[in-house]
Amino acid sequence: MTSIPRGADLLARALRAAGVERLYSLSGNQIMPLYDACIDAGLGIVHVRHEAAAAHMADAAGRLTGRPGIALVTAGPGHANTMGALYTARMSESPMVLLSGHAQLARFGQGAFQEMHQAALAGHVTKAAWVADDPNRLGEDIARALAIASSGRPGPVHLSLPQDVLEGVVDPAVEVRPGARPSPAELAVETAGAVVDHLLASARPLLVTGPAGGRGALAAEIAGFADALGIPWLSMEAPRGLADPTLGAFPEVLARADTIVLLGKALDFALRFGDAPAVDAAARVIHIDPDDEILARSQAALEDVGRLLVRARADMMPAARALTAAAAGRRHAATAWRDEVTAALAYRPASWATTTSAPEGPVHALDVYRAVQAVIDAHDEVVLLVDGGEFGQWGLGSLKAKVRLGNGPAGTIGGMIPMAVAAKAEYPNALVVAVMGDGTFGFQPAEFETAVRSRTPFLCIVGNDARWNAEYQIQLRDYGPNRVMGCELLPARYDQVVAGFGGHGELVTRPSELAGALERSLASGLPACVNVMIDPVPAPVIARTGNLDVH
Repeated sequence: MTSIPRGADLLARALRAAGVERLYSLSGNQIMPLYDACIDAGLGIVHVRHEAAAAHMADAAGRLTGRPGIALVTAGPGHANTMGALYTARMSESPMVLLSGHAQLARFGQGAFQEMHQAALAGHVTKAAWVADDPNRLGEDIARALAIASSGRPGPVHLSLPQDVLEGVVDPAVEVRPGARPSPAELAVETAGAVVDHLLASARPLLVTGPAGGRGALAAEIAGFADALGIPWLSMEAPRGLADPTLGAFPEVLARADTIVLLGKALDFALRFGDAPAVDAAARVIHIDPDDEILARSQAALEDVGRLLVRARADMMPAARALTAAAAGRRHAATAWRDEVTAALAYRPASWATTTSAPEGPVHALDVYRAVQAVIDAHDEVVLLVDGGEFGQWGLGSLKAKVRLGNGPAGTIGGMIPMAVAAKAEYPNALVVAVMGDGTFGFQPAEFETAVRSRTPFLCIVGNDARWNAEYQIQLRDYGPNRVMGCELLPARYDQVVAGFGGHGELVTRPSELAGALERSLASGLPACVNVMIDPVPAPVIARTGNLDVH
Protein backbone atom coordinates (compact mmCIF):
# COMPACT_ATOMS: atom_id res chain seq x y z
CA MET A 1 0.00 0.00 0.00
CA THR A 2 1.26 3.50 -0.82
CA SER A 3 2.02 5.91 2.01
CA ILE A 4 -0.55 8.41 0.70
CA PRO A 5 -4.06 6.92 0.55
CA ARG A 6 -5.54 6.54 -2.90
CA GLY A 7 -9.15 6.68 -3.94
CA ALA A 8 -9.07 2.88 -4.04
CA ASP A 9 -8.03 2.75 -0.38
CA LEU A 10 -10.85 5.08 0.63
CA LEU A 11 -13.37 2.99 -1.31
CA ALA A 12 -12.14 -0.29 0.18
CA ARG A 13 -12.27 1.12 3.72
CA ALA A 14 -15.77 2.47 3.10
CA LEU A 15 -16.96 -0.93 1.93
CA ARG A 16 -15.49 -2.60 5.01
CA ALA A 17 -17.01 0.04 7.30
CA ALA A 18 -20.40 -0.70 5.73
CA GLY A 19 -20.09 -4.35 6.79
CA VAL A 20 -19.06 -5.78 3.42
CA GLU A 21 -16.84 -8.84 3.84
CA ARG A 22 -16.29 -10.05 0.27
CA LEU A 23 -16.49 -8.98 -3.34
CA TYR A 24 -17.46 -11.23 -6.25
CA SER A 25 -15.07 -10.27 -8.98
CA LEU A 26 -13.14 -10.91 -12.17
CA SER A 27 -9.89 -9.02 -12.37
CA GLY A 28 -8.92 -6.50 -15.04
CA ASN A 29 -6.54 -3.62 -15.70
CA GLN A 30 -8.58 -0.71 -14.39
CA ILE A 31 -9.54 -2.27 -11.06
CA MET A 32 -6.10 -3.45 -9.95
CA PRO A 33 -5.74 -0.51 -7.53
CA LEU A 34 -8.89 -1.69 -5.74
CA TYR A 35 -7.61 -5.27 -5.60
CA ASP A 36 -4.48 -3.93 -3.92
CA ALA A 37 -6.54 -1.85 -1.48
CA CYS A 38 -8.69 -4.86 -0.50
CA ILE A 39 -5.65 -6.49 1.13
CA ASP A 40 -5.25 -3.77 3.76
CA ALA A 41 -9.01 -3.28 4.19
CA GLY A 42 -9.52 -6.98 4.97
CA LEU A 43 -11.91 -7.55 2.09
CA GLY A 44 -12.05 -11.01 0.58
CA ILE A 45 -12.44 -11.61 -3.15
CA VAL A 46 -14.21 -14.58 -4.72
CA HIS A 47 -12.45 -14.53 -8.08
CA VAL A 48 -14.69 -15.85 -10.85
CA ARG A 49 -14.31 -16.92 -14.48
CA HIS A 50 -16.85 -14.61 -16.17
CA GLU A 51 -18.18 -11.17 -15.28
CA ALA A 52 -21.81 -12.30 -15.49
CA ALA A 53 -21.03 -14.87 -12.80
CA ALA A 54 -19.81 -12.13 -10.46
CA ALA A 55 -23.07 -10.23 -10.90
CA HIS A 56 -25.16 -13.39 -10.41
CA MET A 57 -23.24 -14.06 -7.19
CA ALA A 58 -23.84 -10.55 -5.87
CA ASP A 59 -27.53 -10.96 -6.75
CA ALA A 60 -27.72 -14.22 -4.80
CA ALA A 61 -25.93 -12.68 -1.83
CA GLY A 62 -28.37 -9.77 -1.82
CA ARG A 63 -31.44 -11.96 -1.97
CA LEU A 64 -30.18 -14.39 0.66
CA THR A 65 -28.92 -11.88 3.23
CA GLY A 66 -31.00 -8.76 2.56
CA ARG A 67 -27.72 -6.79 2.39
CA PRO A 68 -26.37 -5.58 -0.94
CA GLY A 69 -24.01 -8.04 -2.58
CA ILE A 70 -21.01 -6.46 -4.31
CA ALA A 71 -19.72 -7.37 -7.77
CA LEU A 72 -16.48 -5.91 -9.10
CA VAL A 73 -15.55 -6.16 -12.79
CA THR A 74 -13.33 -4.38 -15.24
CA ALA A 75 -14.20 -1.77 -17.84
CA GLY A 76 -15.71 -1.98 -21.33
CA PRO A 77 -16.41 -5.58 -22.35
CA GLY A 78 -16.17 -6.74 -18.74
CA HIS A 79 -18.84 -4.26 -17.72
CA ALA A 80 -21.02 -5.12 -20.71
CA ASN A 81 -20.89 -8.83 -19.81
CA THR A 82 -22.93 -8.17 -16.67
CA MET A 83 -26.02 -6.60 -18.27
CA GLY A 84 -28.19 -9.72 -18.38
CA ALA A 85 -27.37 -10.55 -14.77
CA LEU A 86 -28.17 -6.97 -13.72
CA TYR A 87 -31.57 -7.25 -15.38
CA THR A 88 -32.15 -10.49 -13.49
CA ALA A 89 -31.37 -8.74 -10.21
CA ARG A 90 -33.59 -5.79 -11.09
CA MET A 91 -36.60 -7.98 -11.83
CA SER A 92 -35.90 -10.11 -8.73
CA GLU A 93 -35.78 -6.98 -6.54
CA SER A 94 -32.33 -7.95 -5.33
CA PRO A 95 -30.11 -5.42 -3.49
CA MET A 96 -26.66 -5.42 -5.10
CA VAL A 97 -24.00 -3.01 -6.31
CA LEU A 98 -21.95 -3.44 -9.47
CA LEU A 99 -18.57 -1.72 -9.34
CA SER A 100 -16.92 -1.50 -12.75
CA GLY A 101 -13.55 -0.21 -13.78
CA HIS A 102 -13.72 2.64 -16.28
CA ALA A 103 -11.48 4.34 -18.80
CA GLN A 104 -9.41 7.24 -17.47
CA LEU A 105 -11.51 10.39 -17.07
CA ALA A 106 -8.60 12.55 -18.21
CA ARG A 107 -8.63 10.77 -21.58
CA PHE A 108 -12.32 10.01 -21.95
CA GLY A 109 -13.62 11.09 -25.33
CA GLN A 110 -10.18 10.76 -26.90
CA GLY A 111 -10.37 7.05 -27.59
CA ALA A 112 -9.17 5.82 -24.23
CA PHE A 113 -8.65 2.09 -23.70
CA GLN A 114 -12.03 0.32 -23.30
CA GLU A 115 -13.85 3.64 -23.40
CA MET A 116 -17.60 3.15 -23.06
CA HIS A 117 -20.57 5.13 -21.74
CA GLN A 118 -20.98 2.55 -19.02
CA ALA A 119 -23.42 4.35 -16.74
CA ALA A 120 -25.76 5.00 -19.65
CA LEU A 121 -25.69 1.32 -20.56
CA ALA A 122 -26.30 0.13 -17.00
CA GLY A 123 -28.94 2.79 -16.37
CA HIS A 124 -31.50 0.77 -18.29
CA VAL A 125 -31.29 -2.19 -15.90
CA THR A 126 -30.48 -0.58 -12.54
CA LYS A 127 -32.11 1.73 -10.04
CA ALA A 128 -29.26 4.23 -10.47
CA ALA A 129 -25.94 4.41 -12.31
CA TRP A 130 -23.18 7.01 -12.37
CA VAL A 131 -19.45 7.54 -12.87
CA ALA A 132 -17.26 8.47 -9.90
CA ASP A 133 -15.29 11.65 -10.63
CA ASP A 134 -13.44 12.53 -7.41
CA PRO A 135 -11.28 10.21 -5.29
CA ASN A 136 -12.22 12.20 -2.18
CA ARG A 137 -15.90 11.36 -2.69
CA LEU A 138 -15.58 7.62 -3.30
CA GLY A 139 -16.69 6.89 0.26
CA GLU A 140 -19.80 8.98 -0.31
CA ASP A 141 -20.37 7.30 -3.67
CA ILE A 142 -20.39 3.79 -2.23
CA ALA A 143 -22.54 4.81 0.74
CA ARG A 144 -25.07 6.30 -1.68
CA ALA A 145 -25.01 3.18 -3.86
CA LEU A 146 -25.58 0.86 -0.91
CA ALA A 147 -28.43 3.01 0.38
CA ILE A 148 -30.23 3.16 -2.97
CA ALA A 149 -29.83 -0.60 -3.53
CA SER A 150 -31.54 -1.49 -0.26
CA SER A 151 -34.20 1.23 0.01
CA GLY A 152 -37.69 1.32 -1.48
CA ARG A 153 -38.01 -1.55 -3.90
CA PRO A 154 -34.58 -3.23 -3.59
CA GLY A 155 -32.52 -3.50 -6.73
CA PRO A 156 -29.12 -3.20 -8.39
CA VAL A 157 -27.06 0.00 -8.52
CA HIS A 158 -24.01 0.66 -10.68
CA LEU A 159 -20.92 2.77 -9.96
CA SER A 160 -18.19 3.17 -12.60
CA LEU A 161 -14.66 3.66 -11.26
CA PRO A 162 -12.22 5.44 -13.59
CA GLN A 163 -8.68 4.19 -13.06
CA ASP A 164 -7.31 7.69 -12.51
CA VAL A 165 -9.95 8.28 -9.82
CA LEU A 166 -8.98 5.04 -8.05
CA GLU A 167 -5.32 6.04 -8.22
CA GLY A 168 -5.96 9.67 -7.29
CA VAL A 169 -4.56 11.07 -4.04
CA VAL A 170 -7.07 11.49 -1.22
CA ASP A 171 -7.05 14.39 1.21
CA PRO A 172 -5.89 12.94 4.58
CA ALA A 173 -8.72 14.82 6.28
CA VAL A 174 -11.39 12.80 4.45
CA GLU A 175 -13.18 10.42 6.81
CA VAL A 176 -15.09 7.24 6.09
CA ARG A 177 -18.64 7.64 7.30
CA PRO A 178 -21.49 5.17 6.97
CA GLY A 179 -24.13 6.36 4.55
CA ALA A 180 -27.62 7.29 5.71
CA ARG A 181 -30.49 5.47 4.04
CA PRO A 182 -33.24 7.62 2.55
CA SER A 183 -36.20 8.09 4.87
CA PRO A 184 -38.77 5.41 4.00
CA ALA A 185 -42.09 6.45 2.53
CA GLU A 186 -44.68 5.75 5.22
CA LEU A 187 -48.25 4.59 4.72
CA ALA A 188 -50.60 7.08 6.36
CA VAL A 189 -52.54 5.77 9.35
CA GLU A 190 -55.82 6.81 7.70
CA THR A 191 -54.92 4.96 4.50
CA ALA A 192 -53.95 1.81 6.38
CA GLY A 193 -57.27 1.93 8.21
CA ALA A 194 -59.18 2.34 4.94
CA VAL A 195 -57.36 -0.66 3.46
CA VAL A 196 -58.30 -2.82 6.42
CA ASP A 197 -61.92 -1.61 6.20
CA HIS A 198 -62.09 -2.58 2.52
CA LEU A 199 -60.64 -6.02 3.23
CA LEU A 200 -63.06 -6.72 6.08
CA ALA A 201 -65.97 -5.66 3.87
CA SER A 202 -65.00 -8.04 1.07
CA ALA A 203 -66.02 -11.67 0.85
CA ARG A 204 -62.89 -13.03 -0.83
CA PRO A 205 -59.85 -10.79 -0.15
CA LEU A 206 -56.37 -11.63 -1.32
CA LEU A 207 -52.94 -10.08 -0.64
CA VAL A 208 -50.23 -10.48 -3.30
CA THR A 209 -46.61 -9.30 -3.03
CA GLY A 210 -43.67 -9.26 -5.42
CA PRO A 211 -40.31 -11.05 -5.02
CA ALA A 212 -38.96 -8.90 -2.17
CA GLY A 213 -42.17 -9.44 -0.21
CA GLY A 214 -41.47 -13.15 0.01
CA ARG A 215 -38.05 -12.84 1.65
CA GLY A 216 -36.63 -12.28 5.11
CA ALA A 217 -37.96 -9.79 7.63
CA LEU A 218 -40.38 -8.24 5.15
CA ALA A 219 -42.04 -11.59 4.48
CA ALA A 220 -42.36 -12.16 8.23
CA GLU A 221 -44.02 -8.75 8.72
CA ILE A 222 -46.44 -9.31 5.83
CA ALA A 223 -47.30 -12.77 7.12
CA GLY A 224 -47.95 -11.28 10.55
CA PHE A 225 -50.42 -8.79 9.11
CA ALA A 226 -52.21 -11.38 6.97
CA ASP A 227 -52.46 -13.82 9.85
CA ALA A 228 -53.71 -11.15 12.26
CA LEU A 229 -56.43 -9.99 9.88
CA GLY A 230 -57.21 -13.52 8.73
CA ILE A 231 -56.70 -13.09 4.99
CA PRO A 232 -54.69 -15.25 2.55
CA TRP A 233 -51.50 -13.97 0.97
CA LEU A 234 -48.73 -15.10 -1.34
CA SER A 235 -45.59 -13.85 -3.07
CA MET A 236 -45.10 -14.10 -6.84
CA GLU A 237 -41.53 -14.28 -8.15
CA ALA A 238 -41.44 -16.67 -11.12
CA PRO A 239 -41.21 -15.89 -14.83
CA ARG A 240 -44.20 -18.05 -15.72
CA GLY A 241 -46.63 -15.98 -13.67
CA LEU A 242 -49.82 -17.91 -13.06
CA ALA A 243 -48.22 -21.02 -14.58
CA ASP A 244 -45.65 -21.14 -11.76
CA PRO A 245 -45.95 -24.69 -10.34
CA THR A 246 -45.09 -23.32 -6.89
CA LEU A 247 -48.54 -21.72 -6.84
CA GLY A 248 -50.48 -24.96 -7.37
CA ALA A 249 -54.07 -24.22 -8.39
CA PHE A 250 -53.82 -20.55 -7.42
CA PRO A 251 -55.22 -19.30 -10.77
CA GLU A 252 -58.58 -20.82 -9.84
CA VAL A 253 -58.91 -18.82 -6.62
CA LEU A 254 -57.40 -15.66 -8.10
CA ALA A 255 -60.26 -15.63 -10.59
CA ARG A 256 -62.73 -15.60 -7.66
CA ALA A 257 -61.10 -12.93 -5.47
CA ASP A 258 -63.22 -9.78 -5.08
CA THR A 259 -60.59 -7.51 -3.46
CA ILE A 260 -56.89 -7.82 -4.26
CA VAL A 261 -54.18 -5.93 -2.38
CA LEU A 262 -50.98 -5.51 -4.39
CA LEU A 263 -48.26 -4.72 -1.86
CA GLY A 264 -45.08 -4.01 -3.79
CA LYS A 265 -46.44 -6.10 -6.68
CA ALA A 266 -46.82 -4.58 -10.13
CA LEU A 267 -49.99 -5.20 -12.11
CA ASP A 268 -48.03 -6.90 -14.89
CA PHE A 269 -47.77 -10.04 -17.01
CA ALA A 270 -47.64 -12.27 -13.93
CA LEU A 271 -51.23 -11.27 -13.07
CA ARG A 272 -52.30 -11.04 -16.72
CA PHE A 273 -52.43 -7.25 -16.24
CA GLY A 274 -55.55 -7.70 -14.11
CA ASP A 275 -57.63 -8.69 -17.13
CA ALA A 276 -60.49 -11.18 -17.15
CA PRO A 277 -60.76 -14.12 -16.98
CA ALA A 278 -57.53 -14.38 -14.94
CA VAL A 279 -58.91 -11.71 -12.59
CA ASP A 280 -62.64 -11.17 -12.14
CA ALA A 281 -63.76 -8.15 -14.18
CA ALA A 282 -65.53 -6.78 -11.10
CA ALA A 283 -62.66 -7.34 -8.65
CA ARG A 284 -61.40 -4.23 -6.86
CA VAL A 285 -57.71 -3.51 -6.42
CA ILE A 286 -55.75 -1.80 -3.64
CA HIS A 287 -52.25 -0.89 -4.77
CA ILE A 288 -49.45 0.10 -2.37
CA ASP A 289 -46.03 0.50 -3.94
CA PRO A 290 -42.81 2.51 -3.52
CA ASP A 291 -42.63 3.39 -7.24
CA ASP A 292 -44.77 6.14 -8.75
CA GLU A 293 -44.39 4.71 -12.25
CA ILE A 294 -45.82 1.34 -11.26
CA LEU A 295 -48.69 3.01 -9.41
CA ALA A 296 -49.43 5.15 -12.46
CA ARG A 297 -49.68 2.04 -14.62
CA SER A 298 -52.30 0.45 -12.39
CA GLN A 299 -54.16 3.74 -12.15
CA ALA A 300 -54.31 4.01 -15.94
CA ALA A 301 -55.57 0.44 -16.22
CA LEU A 302 -58.13 0.42 -13.40
CA GLU A 303 -59.27 3.84 -12.26
CA ASP A 304 -61.44 4.72 -15.24
CA VAL A 305 -63.43 1.52 -14.80
CA GLY A 306 -63.89 2.08 -11.06
CA ARG A 307 -61.78 -0.87 -9.93
CA LEU A 308 -58.99 0.97 -8.08
CA LEU A 309 -60.04 1.40 -4.45
CA VAL A 310 -56.80 2.74 -2.98
CA ARG A 311 -53.57 3.92 -4.58
CA ALA A 312 -50.76 4.79 -2.16
CA ARG A 313 -47.03 5.33 -2.45
CA ALA A 314 -45.20 3.71 0.46
CA ASP A 315 -42.23 1.48 1.10
CA MET A 316 -43.21 -2.10 1.76
CA MET A 317 -41.88 -2.56 5.30
CA PRO A 318 -43.48 0.57 6.82
CA ALA A 319 -46.66 -0.20 4.87
CA ALA A 320 -46.80 -3.71 6.30
CA ARG A 321 -46.26 -2.37 9.80
CA ALA A 322 -48.97 0.27 9.39
CA LEU A 323 -51.40 -2.36 8.13
CA THR A 324 -50.56 -4.61 11.07
CA ALA A 325 -51.28 -1.77 13.49
CA ALA A 326 -54.57 -0.98 11.73
CA ALA A 327 -55.63 -4.63 11.94
CA ALA A 328 -55.19 -4.85 15.72
CA GLY A 329 -58.22 -6.47 17.28
CA ARG A 330 -59.95 -6.97 13.94
CA ARG A 331 -60.31 -10.19 11.98
CA HIS A 332 -61.98 -11.36 8.79
CA ALA A 333 -64.69 -13.93 9.31
CA ALA A 334 -64.34 -15.81 6.01
CA THR A 335 -62.40 -18.85 7.22
CA ALA A 336 -63.74 -20.97 4.35
CA TRP A 337 -62.11 -18.61 1.82
CA ARG A 338 -58.77 -18.74 3.62
CA ASP A 339 -58.93 -22.51 3.64
CA GLU A 340 -59.80 -22.56 -0.05
CA VAL A 341 -56.80 -20.43 -1.02
CA THR A 342 -54.48 -22.46 1.21
CA ALA A 343 -55.70 -25.69 -0.36
CA ALA A 344 -55.30 -24.28 -3.87
CA LEU A 345 -51.70 -23.23 -3.24
CA ALA A 346 -50.88 -26.65 -1.77
CA TYR A 347 -52.63 -28.62 -4.51
CA ARG A 348 -50.60 -31.01 -6.61
CA PRO A 349 -52.15 -33.63 -8.93
CA ALA A 350 -52.66 -37.01 -7.27
CA SER A 351 -50.94 -38.61 -10.26
CA TRP A 352 -47.64 -37.10 -9.12
CA ALA A 353 -47.49 -39.58 -6.25
CA THR A 354 -47.69 -42.55 -8.60
CA THR A 355 -45.66 -41.22 -11.55
CA THR A 356 -42.45 -43.22 -11.77
CA SER A 357 -39.74 -44.00 -14.28
CA ALA A 358 -39.21 -47.21 -16.16
CA PRO A 359 -36.57 -49.26 -14.30
CA GLU A 360 -34.16 -49.01 -17.24
CA GLY A 361 -34.62 -45.23 -17.55
CA PRO A 362 -34.70 -42.49 -18.61
CA VAL A 363 -35.55 -40.98 -15.24
CA HIS A 364 -38.71 -38.92 -14.73
CA ALA A 365 -38.18 -35.53 -13.07
CA LEU A 366 -40.41 -36.51 -10.15
CA ASP A 367 -38.19 -39.48 -9.32
CA VAL A 368 -35.18 -37.15 -9.38
CA TYR A 369 -36.83 -34.72 -7.01
CA ARG A 370 -38.05 -37.38 -4.60
CA ALA A 371 -34.43 -38.40 -4.13
CA VAL A 372 -33.31 -34.76 -3.82
CA GLN A 373 -36.05 -34.02 -1.29
CA ALA A 374 -34.82 -36.89 0.86
CA VAL A 375 -31.37 -35.26 0.91
CA ILE A 376 -32.88 -31.88 1.80
CA ASP A 377 -34.95 -33.40 4.61
CA ALA A 378 -31.85 -34.98 6.12
CA HIS A 379 -30.15 -31.59 6.67
CA ASP A 380 -31.03 -28.83 9.12
CA GLU A 381 -29.80 -25.89 7.02
CA VAL A 382 -30.35 -25.94 3.27
CA VAL A 383 -30.26 -23.35 0.49
CA LEU A 384 -32.11 -24.58 -2.60
CA LEU A 385 -31.59 -22.97 -6.00
CA VAL A 386 -33.90 -23.87 -8.89
CA ASP A 387 -33.18 -22.73 -12.43
CA GLY A 388 -35.68 -22.27 -15.24
CA GLY A 389 -36.66 -24.67 -18.01
CA GLU A 390 -39.02 -27.63 -18.02
CA PHE A 391 -36.94 -29.70 -15.60
CA GLY A 392 -36.76 -26.77 -13.22
CA GLN A 393 -40.54 -26.32 -13.27
CA TRP A 394 -41.01 -29.81 -11.88
CA GLY A 395 -38.57 -28.88 -9.13
CA LEU A 396 -40.47 -25.70 -8.29
CA GLY A 397 -43.65 -27.70 -7.94
CA SER A 398 -42.29 -30.59 -5.91
CA LEU A 399 -39.27 -29.49 -3.85
CA LYS A 400 -39.61 -27.84 -0.45
CA ALA A 401 -36.93 -25.95 1.46
CA LYS A 402 -37.05 -23.06 3.92
CA VAL A 403 -34.61 -21.02 1.82
CA ARG A 404 -35.04 -21.13 -1.93
CA LEU A 405 -33.97 -19.00 -4.87
CA GLY A 406 -35.45 -19.22 -8.35
CA ASN A 407 -34.42 -17.64 -11.61
CA GLY A 408 -36.75 -14.69 -11.00
CA PRO A 409 -39.34 -12.84 -13.08
CA ALA A 410 -36.76 -12.00 -15.74
CA GLY A 411 -36.79 -15.63 -16.86
CA THR A 412 -33.00 -15.73 -16.98
CA ILE A 413 -31.41 -19.16 -17.10
CA GLY A 414 -27.87 -20.27 -16.41
CA GLY A 415 -27.14 -18.31 -13.25
CA MET A 416 -27.52 -21.03 -10.67
CA ILE A 417 -23.97 -22.39 -10.67
CA PRO A 418 -22.45 -19.03 -9.68
CA MET A 419 -25.39 -18.37 -7.36
CA ALA A 420 -24.67 -21.66 -5.62
CA VAL A 421 -21.04 -20.62 -5.08
CA ALA A 422 -22.24 -17.37 -3.50
CA ALA A 423 -24.81 -19.17 -1.36
CA LYS A 424 -22.11 -21.41 0.07
CA ALA A 425 -19.80 -18.43 0.63
CA GLU A 426 -22.52 -16.57 2.53
CA TYR A 427 -23.80 -19.63 4.42
CA PRO A 428 -20.79 -21.96 4.82
CA ASN A 429 -22.61 -24.33 7.17
CA ALA A 430 -25.58 -24.89 4.85
CA LEU A 431 -26.07 -27.64 2.31
CA VAL A 432 -26.43 -25.83 -1.01
CA VAL A 433 -28.39 -27.67 -3.69
CA ALA A 434 -28.77 -26.35 -7.25
CA VAL A 435 -31.02 -28.01 -9.83
CA MET A 436 -30.99 -27.14 -13.53
CA GLY A 437 -31.41 -28.47 -17.03
CA ASP A 438 -28.59 -29.41 -19.37
CA GLY A 439 -29.07 -26.26 -21.44
CA THR A 440 -28.62 -24.00 -18.44
CA PHE A 441 -25.52 -25.89 -17.26
CA GLY A 442 -23.72 -24.69 -20.38
CA PHE A 443 -23.85 -21.00 -19.45
CA GLN A 444 -21.41 -20.96 -16.51
CA PRO A 445 -19.78 -24.39 -16.10
CA ALA A 446 -16.34 -22.86 -15.46
CA GLU A 447 -17.59 -21.58 -12.11
CA PHE A 448 -17.11 -25.14 -10.87
CA GLU A 449 -13.40 -24.32 -11.07
CA THR A 450 -14.15 -21.25 -8.95
CA ALA A 451 -15.98 -23.46 -6.45
CA VAL A 452 -13.11 -25.96 -6.25
CA ARG A 453 -10.50 -23.21 -5.93
CA SER A 454 -12.44 -21.30 -3.28
CA ARG A 455 -13.42 -24.47 -1.40
CA THR A 456 -17.15 -23.83 -1.60
CA PRO A 457 -18.73 -27.24 -2.19
CA PHE A 458 -22.31 -27.58 -3.34
CA LEU A 459 -24.51 -30.22 -4.93
CA CYS A 460 -25.63 -29.69 -8.53
CA ILE A 461 -28.27 -31.90 -10.15
CA VAL A 462 -28.51 -31.64 -13.94
CA GLY A 463 -31.58 -32.96 -15.73
CA ASN A 464 -30.12 -34.04 -19.06
CA ASP A 465 -32.63 -34.61 -21.86
CA ALA A 466 -30.25 -33.49 -24.64
CA ARG A 467 -32.67 -30.74 -25.61
CA TRP A 468 -33.73 -27.15 -25.09
CA ASN A 469 -36.99 -28.65 -23.94
CA ALA A 470 -38.94 -25.48 -23.12
CA GLU A 471 -38.49 -24.16 -26.65
CA TYR A 472 -39.07 -27.61 -28.13
CA GLN A 473 -42.41 -27.83 -26.33
CA ILE A 474 -43.40 -24.40 -27.67
CA GLN A 475 -42.59 -25.46 -31.22
CA LEU A 476 -44.44 -28.74 -30.76
CA ARG A 477 -47.52 -27.03 -29.31
CA ASP A 478 -47.70 -24.00 -31.61
CA TYR A 479 -46.32 -25.26 -34.92
CA GLY A 480 -46.58 -29.04 -34.89
CA PRO A 481 -44.14 -31.98 -34.83
CA ASN A 482 -42.94 -31.39 -38.38
CA ARG A 483 -41.75 -27.85 -37.61
CA VAL A 484 -39.36 -28.49 -34.74
CA MET A 485 -35.79 -27.26 -35.18
CA GLY A 486 -32.78 -25.83 -33.41
CA CYS A 487 -33.45 -27.36 -29.99
CA GLU A 488 -31.22 -30.43 -30.04
CA LEU A 489 -28.24 -30.92 -27.72
CA LEU A 490 -25.86 -33.80 -27.15
CA PRO A 491 -26.31 -36.09 -24.13
CA ALA A 492 -23.05 -34.63 -22.86
CA ARG A 493 -21.13 -35.90 -19.84
CA TYR A 494 -21.44 -32.85 -17.63
CA ASP A 495 -20.30 -34.99 -14.70
CA GLN A 496 -16.96 -35.46 -16.45
CA VAL A 497 -16.71 -31.71 -17.07
CA VAL A 498 -17.01 -31.10 -13.32
CA ALA A 499 -14.52 -33.86 -12.54
CA GLY A 500 -12.12 -32.20 -14.98
CA PHE A 501 -12.34 -28.99 -12.95
CA GLY A 502 -11.41 -30.93 -9.81
CA GLY A 503 -14.93 -31.61 -8.54
CA HIS A 504 -16.94 -34.81 -8.17
CA GLY A 505 -19.09 -36.19 -10.98
CA GLU A 506 -21.77 -38.87 -11.17
CA LEU A 507 -23.75 -40.18 -14.15
CA VAL A 508 -27.25 -41.53 -13.51
CA THR A 509 -29.18 -43.39 -16.21
CA ARG A 510 -31.62 -45.38 -14.04
CA PRO A 511 -33.78 -44.33 -11.08
CA SER A 512 -32.18 -46.99 -8.89
CA GLU A 513 -28.83 -45.18 -9.22
CA LEU A 514 -30.01 -41.85 -7.80
CA ALA A 515 -29.64 -42.44 -4.06
CA GLY A 516 -26.12 -43.80 -4.31
CA ALA A 517 -24.98 -41.02 -6.64
CA LEU A 518 -26.29 -38.35 -4.30
CA GLU A 519 -24.73 -40.04 -1.26
CA ARG A 520 -21.31 -40.30 -2.89
CA SER A 521 -21.50 -36.69 -4.07
CA LEU A 522 -22.19 -35.42 -0.57
CA ALA A 523 -19.50 -37.63 0.93
CA SER A 524 -16.90 -36.29 -1.51
CA GLY A 525 -16.82 -32.88 0.18
CA LEU A 526 -16.30 -31.34 -3.27
CA PRO A 527 -18.42 -29.28 -5.64
CA ALA A 528 -20.39 -32.12 -7.21
CA CYS A 529 -22.50 -32.70 -10.31
CA VAL A 530 -25.05 -35.51 -10.62
CA ASN A 531 -25.81 -35.74 -14.34
CA VAL A 532 -29.20 -37.49 -14.69
CA MET A 533 -30.48 -38.70 -18.06
CA ILE A 534 -34.12 -37.67 -17.82
CA ASP A 535 -37.37 -38.23 -19.68
CA PRO A 536 -37.97 -35.06 -21.80
CA VAL A 537 -41.46 -34.37 -20.48
CA PRO A 538 -43.04 -30.89 -20.66
CA ALA A 539 -43.37 -28.71 -17.57
CA PRO A 540 -46.39 -29.46 -15.39
CA VAL A 541 -49.61 -27.49 -15.75
CA ILE A 542 -51.45 -27.67 -12.44
CA ALA A 543 -55.22 -27.12 -12.72
CA ARG A 544 -58.04 -28.87 -10.91
CA THR A 545 -60.83 -27.73 -13.25
CA GLY A 546 -59.05 -28.31 -16.55
CA ASN A 547 -60.54 -25.20 -18.15
CA LEU A 548 -58.03 -22.49 -17.26
CA ASP A 549 -55.34 -21.28 -19.64
CA VAL A 550 -52.24 -20.82 -17.49
CA HIS A 551 -49.53 -21.21 -20.14
